[in-house]
Amino acid sequence: MTPQISERQSARAWALARRQHGVITRGQLLNLGFSSEAIKHRVGKGRLHRIVRGVYAVGRPHLSREGRWMAAVFACGSDAALSHRSAAALWGFAKEHPHFIDVCLRRTSETRLRGVRCHRRPSLPSQEVDLRLSIPLTTPVRTFLDLATVTGPKTVERAINEADKLNVIDADSLRRALDEHAGQPGVRLLREILDEHTFRLSDDELERLFRPLAAAAGLPLPLTKHMVNRFEVDFFWPDLGLVVETDGWRYHRTPSAQTRDALRSQTHTAAGLTPLRFSHYQVKYEPRHVREILTKTVANLRGSPAPLPAL
Repeated sequence: MTPQISERQSARAWALARRQHGVITRGQLLNLGFSSEAIKHRVGKGRLHRIVRGVYAVGRPHLSREGRWMAAVFACGSDAALSHRSAAALWGFAKEHPHFIDVCLRRTSETRLRGVRCHRRPSLPSQEVDLRLSIPLTTPVRTFLDLATVTGPKTVERAINEADKLNVIDADSLRRALDEHAGQPGVRLLREILDEHTFRLSDDELERLFRPLAAAAGLPLPLTKHMVNRFEVDFFWPDLGLVVETDGWRYHRTPSAQTRDALRSQTHTAAGLTPLRFSHYQVKYEPRHVREILTKTVANLRGSPAPLPAL
């Protein structure tokens, strides 16, 4: 005898599965009024496909990436969430691991599942778990802390830039958030990277540090905070047509900021000027590089170009 399920119950189950990327749990089916026999019947008819114990794909056995993530979280329990590379992939700022899904568990016991790497973290605060596309995952800050423990600096730096572009979290906010996680794994690497992105000098200190570098490159005293082509620039040498501007961030966060900078440089160049841009971090911690660029630029502008480097 076929177990009876009303059309309304069936429709509610399908609607729930659609919201969950084609995945539903045994517990959810039971709560909707499905009996064990009804679930077994639908598995036999190919309407439900067992992914792992207690977790089913609805309609077809093949899941999307989001469906796989949802199934992994469901399989690990109600206190589970995507983490590490998998959370970074769901946020959109890094790639997931090709061989397994990262899931953190807010408990001491561990779930062993093929293709899932579990990270036990019973002390993880609930406020460090979020929802994206209905899938539980760690917040951007926690995800970056975890990512920094399993990948190298280049991968983390690319992820920071991508998160910035996607408006998931900007570098300055991420740097400030690290103060609340002092001493935790991942903080040191993130600080090393983010200090370059978020380092900023006061106007007085910037001028105090930059003037000797300009003098060492053979430049006279510049005009400071001067209006050039309707833009206020940091340093200007009208006799040479040289404009130097500085950034408090190594990379700009938004397309509009990039567009404004491009417009400034285009306007200065079209007016016959030579624009240069340095970060505050470079002025403070990479003065040799700044001095070398200034020296070569000044030589070119005065008609005695610096020799090309040997190949």
